[in-house]
Amino acid sequence: MVGSLSPTHWLIIALVVLLLFGARRLPDAARGLGRSLRIFRSELGEMQAEDAKRTPDRTDRE
Repeated sequence: MVGSLSPTHWLIIALVVLLLFGARRLPDAARGLGRSLRIFRSELGEMQAEDAKRTPDRTDRE
């Protein structure tokens, strides 16, 4: 889906984001988004590790 957006679409999206956040708040918003994504990925990895520990191997049943 991201590949289907033309450069014109990306320019419009960038302008809307700039208008919503303003030039001064944009770096803070990007920093906050990066931190949120990092936390999300970390939590997702922990959940997958917990799930792998709880799920018994199929070879154990035989």
